[in-house]
Amino acid sequence: MRGIWKRILVFGFLVLGMVGLVSCGENEVPENKVFSIDDLEGKIIGVQLGTTGDIYASDYEGDDAGTSIERYPKGADAVSSLKQGKIDCVIIDEQPAKAYIRENPELRILEEEFTLEDYAAVIAKGNEELLDQVNTALQELKKDGTIQKIIDNYIPDEASGETKPYTYIQKVIDGEKLIMATNAQFPPYEFYEDGRVVGIDVEIARAIADKLGRILVINDMEFDSIINAVGSGKAHIGLAGFTITDERKQQINFSEPYTISKQVVIVRDDEAIREANSLWTKLYNNFIKDGRGKFLLQGLLNTIIITIVAILIGVIIGFVMALVRVAHDKNGSCKVLNFLVKLYVTVIRGTPMMVQLLIIYFVIFASMDISKILVAIIAFGLNSSAYLCEVIRSGIMSIDEGQFEAGRSLGLSYFVMMNNIIIPQALKNVLPAIGNEFIALLKETSIAGYIGLQDLTKGGEIIRSITYEPLLPLLAVALIYLILVMLLSTFVSWLERRLKKNER
Repeated sequence: MRGIWKRILVFGFLVLGMVGLVSCGENEVPENKVFSIDDLEGKIIGVQLGTTGDIYASDYEGDDAGTSIERYPKGADAVSSLKQGKIDCVIIDEQPAKAYIRENPELRILEEEFTLEDYAAVIAKGNEELLDQVNTALQELKKDGTIQKIIDNYIPDEASGETKPYTYIQKVIDGEKLIMATNAQFPPYEFYEDGRVVGIDVEIARAIADKLGRILVINDMEFDSIINAVGSGKAHIGLAGFTITDERKQQINFSEPYTISKQVVIVRDDEAIREANSLWTKLYNNFIKDGRGKFLLQGLLNTIIITIVAILIGVIIGFVMALVRVAHDKNGSCKVLNFLVKLYVTVIRGTPMMVQLLIIYFVIFASMDISKILVAIIAFGLNSSAYLCEVIRSGIMSIDEGQFEAGRSLGLSYFVMMNNIIIPQALKNVLPAIGNEFIALLKETSIAGYIGLQDLTKGGEIIRSITYEPLLPLLAVALIYLILVMLLSTFVSWLERRLKKNER
């Protein structure tokens, strides 16, 4: 009981400390250093990884003025760093920039544009039939004014500042799927509203799907994974504000452009008045308004499912492989199997989990329509099995050799001796290590968002993309992980005490 109360007390202090961080006043932010495009040299420029801004900003990188580029997985992360004074400016598309400014009045956009660009859909090389169909559909949608109506619905008129309400409603409700890969953190082209992915690209994709007589399925994933998803066949088409570049043309086909945009530079506004919201307002905006807390709940459910099933797979496969290794170490048998197991363990333990996940999703299951949760379970289960193999093997090898000899002298078969004498003791010895692997696996699932799966971390990122508030969603995700780890640690400790009772 003392251990539980200690954990509760520590958790309480952590919560109070985090609330204090949220409640504290705004830190002093350095003054703006960028007033025109000519001022970019020698500055720290923030961009979203893999975007057009990243491509064009790279021309400044490594110059004599000492310009450096900070690359972020999301535009919202770059904007947050700009607000905190970690970078000097952000280069990003104009319309997302305007959305960021509306939510962050302490920032502003330079009047001078950085560059103009065309947006187009991406389609896999070799799928010229679909490319022709999409181009034909886009031509028809431009001709009948549908695309312009969709754009006018999301982008205010510069003169009046008003939009023209219009929503494209898909007419085809039954048929073959058209899977669209996107990154729903790029308003007004794709973003979350009322729990759904909406935006210019989404409605254009619905109109294209109608022309093709197919049902649109939206797959939200990291921006730098979209071209891989389309190229590998996990998605049929990608729309996420893609600019046509020669470098990208080497990997993917582009449709004809459907709109023109421009890259702009976001900087801090020294004259803006910074208003500090109350803690309650921040909590309401992040977790209560429009039911945004459901993103965390859905992500938590997926995280728990992946963790529990993956650890079961890891224990089963790891246990079998450990027996092969032990049999070889004890009597030299299973030489071929032992070699294969050692090779498997070496490869899995020697490569990053994220790389394994991406290979399994984009390469091994490239041509299969398989659930992302199942892919994550397989990937994390296989990864965990390599570690648990060595954990269980070490536990078995730690048992005194005299017990093996005693079992053999009693005439017990190898199976009976292992099942009744050796393995129960070994599992008791390695239980803490298995518990640690369970905890590590739980935290490793935070990378599942790279294949478009909404896990707990991804749920927090979706909230951040809506509110542009970095701290509270991250703290909420961290607290949930902390609670889960504390519960697991308590359960493992309880199980250890129960098992030790048999020794008395």
